[in-house]
Amino acid sequence: MKISARNALKGTVKSITTGPINAEILIDIGGGNLITSIITHKSVDSLGLTEGKSVYAIVKASEVLVAVD
Repeated sequence: MKISARNALKGTVKSITTGPINAEILIDIGGGNLITSIITHKSVDSLGLTEGKSVYAIVKASEVLVAVD
């Protein structure tokens, strides 16, 4: 796999929460760190995502959003 993004973090799918439109994918990247990604149901299916599957979280710095509770 070759990509131009510099931030590719290897992890494991911890959970998949399906919503009415999209799915929330929780990725464990180690060290107690988790990343959440929101993707379409079609993407979940085409990537064959299941809990425990090894994946890469590709993070483009210009597309990171920050939020607080």
